[in-house]
Amino acid sequence: MRDPIEFSAPARRPRGPLPRTETPIVPADSIGGRALVAVVAIMTFLAAMTTGSVMMIRNAAVDWQSEVSREVTIQVRPGSGDVEADVQKAAEIARAFPGLSDARVYSREESARLLEPWLGSGLSMEDLPVPRVIVLRFAGGQPPDLSGLRRNLAAAVPAATLDDHRGWIERMRAMANAAVVTGAVILLLVLAAMILSVTFATRGAMASNRPVVEVLHLVGARDGFIAAEFQRHFLVLGFKGGLLGGGAAMALFALAGLLGGWLAGTAAGDQLAALFGSFSIGWEGYAALLILIVVAAAVTAGTSRHTVNQTLETV
Repeated sequence: MRDPIEFSAPARRPRGPLPRTETPIVPADSIGGRALVAVVAIMTFLAAMTTGSVMMIRNAAVDWQSEVSREVTIQVRPGSGDVEADVQKAAEIARAFPGLSDARVYSREESARLLEPWLGSGLSMEDLPVPRVIVLRFAGGQPPDLSGLRRNLAAAVPAATLDDHRGWIERMRAMANAAVVTGAVILLLVLAAMILSVTFATRGAMASNRPVVEVLHLVGARDGFIAAEFQRHFLVLGFKGGLLGGGAAMALFALAGLLGGWLAGTAAGDQLAALFGSFSIGWEGYAALLILIVVAAAVTAGTSRHTVNQTLETV
């Protein structure tokens, strides 16, 4: 008797676990994401350039104030008397006044050379009433009481006037404060534009991924988990954009510092250095630009999380 034929299929071997592929809720690379990176980069670049420029102007103004506040000038106007004698008498009175360390008398040629940036060179100064200048420097850090020196000059040399540059110092201080206020307003405007851009980009990402968000709600995902996914995605985008914009601003300031060093000693370099300093923002400036990069990423992430939380309430 033959054995019965076994028609049953052999038992299959148990397969291993299927490979898991984790896909983010928001696509890592999309047209909207690349556009947001470009917008954040532009905003960060503008904010970094504003911050660096304000710091340069403020540092230059501080240098001007410290340089001007350490000295005063005496101007001796030419009149009917002997100008040279009046200049020497005014210099002697200044040197004898306590609190002053030096009194440098500018010659007629040096006094006329001070007018060349406004009148040009090659002009005859014989017929012009060019005043003679005496530069006085303070012995210590604090300026002395100049009222006594002003009275002595008025009594001995009526053609001499004492200028303590107080008006220039006030103007430079006002200019520095105006630059700081203007920079702060520009930074606030750039920050507002960045927040609006991130808000619109987040809403667009939520709209395009709405089915995914609804499925996650059906399977029990919490709003905090979904918001954290969007926040992580936009944090990376904000950091990329901030790094691009802030890095470009740092490179531009470094190049400006090198150009300022190369132009040092020339007429154009001296004029630019007198207006803007050394074109170097120093380590404080670069640290401020690094902080701006972190702030750009944080603002992008925080704005996206707030927008997602508001949008999920309507889902």
